[in-house]
Amino acid sequence: MSRLCTYFLLLFALIAFSLPVVAQTPPATGPATQAQIAALQQAVQNAQSAGDNAWMLTSAALVLLMTGPGLALFYGGLVRRKNILGTMMQSFAMMCLVTIIWAICGYSLAFGHGNLFIGGFDHLFLRGVSNVVDPQNFYVQTIPEQTYMIYQLMFAIITPALICGAFAERMKFSAMAFFLSLWSIVVYSPMAHMVWGVGGLLNANGGKIPSLDFAGGTVVHITSGVSALVTALYLGKRLGYPTTKMAPHSLVLSFIGACLLWVGWFGFNAGSALGATPLATSAFINTHFATATAALGWTIFEWQHNGKPTALGAISGAVAGLVTITPASGFVQPMSALVIGLAAGFFCSFMVFKVKSLFGYDDSLDAFGVHGAGGTLGAILTGIFAASVINPIYGKGVATGGIDGHWAQIINQLAAVGISWAVSIVGTLILLFAVDKVMGLRLTPEQEAAGMDVSQHGEEGYDFNS
Repeated sequence: MSRLCTYFLLLFALIAFSLPVVAQTPPATGPATQAQIAALQQAVQNAQSAGDNAWMLTSAALVLLMTGPGLALFYGGLVRRKNILGTMMQSFAMMCLVTIIWAICGYSLAFGHGNLFIGGFDHLFLRGVSNVVDPQNFYVQTIPEQTYMIYQLMFAIITPALICGAFAERMKFSAMAFFLSLWSIVVYSPMAHMVWGVGGLLNANGGKIPSLDFAGGTVVHITSGVSALVTALYLGKRLGYPTTKMAPHSLVLSFIGACLLWVGWFGFNAGSALGATPLATSAFINTHFATATAALGWTIFEWQHNGKPTALGAISGAVAGLVTITPASGFVQPMSALVIGLAAGFFCSFMVFKVKSLFGYDDSLDAFGVHGAGGTLGAILTGIFAASVINPIYGKGVATGGIDGHWAQIINQLAAVGISWAVSIVGTLILLFAVDKVMGLRLTPEQEAAGMDVSQHGEEGYDFNS
């Protein structure tokens, strides 16, 4: 009996020790089935879509950061103390008004299916703008079109806000809101469609005049800068300009705003790759490199011109570099970006110090000298330095810009610049005249003397009595 028990215990122990081994032995596997391969491919696509979507939503937030607080602080610090809230409110108003317009009709007019010059009405009230990834979508294949829509909205917000720098301290708030709301429809949406929209005249993907504008040199900066100049000339000079001192009231605020613009611009340019891709990396690097050399170029020019390098000059140069590299950011190599930035610093400072003084116009915060001039220069230099090794937009192995051997691209860039200037001048003049007749554009002399904060909003930015 004891021997039987011994055998039983040995058998039990053998079974007990063998169970973990059996459990850990992997089952035999055969060749992967088509279903397994398809499931793996779908998982890879889902991962790419999730990564691209996360980057694009982050980029949209970065571009909004450029308007508020970036531009609001940058412009707000450059005006006199009595106008800081009025100036910041102009940027904030665009964040609200353009958002509503974009949802109702702006996106459809810019990116709907229309003709060479304007989109259609197929996306009015965002009809048909899906939150599901559609690989057949003309604009985006790895993210929902709603993500693309909200990203492009942030461009539509900051563009009219840039114009405010030219008429700072002298336009009524009501007139500003009405004028720039109409401007976003009449000028911005057609230009966005012509350059980026399906079937657009200047679209690099099949347009009649294929031009290169990666992130908005023509659409954003030429339109806003040229419209800014037209507005400044139409309104006339501020009271006391140029004899009365009108120095910035807080360069500290402007410095912070400029740095926020620099950071936000990575979403502006690198986000225009429309995905977390090597092209986004290229645009990110080019943006940073050009900004650094532009700040250096402006500082050197100002140092020679005025005898001292200033903080205002350095941050102005940085913004000029950001503007000028914008159309080229996704097309050029890093060393080309350094050259473009340096050219931007010298050229834009020349426009501000020499050309503005020569003609005597009152572009209050140099919106034209930086954005109009920088956008124009950047669009032309894009045609020279664009390289297919960075972005083979015309096809693999096909030359892109002048350094590739495609010098005819410069003609296309000049045509795009000319059309951008023409649309901006004509559209802005018509709107200024119409709004002026309906409600009047300019503050009264008494309102201008009191400042926009008190006369337009009944409050002050700084209360020194509390």
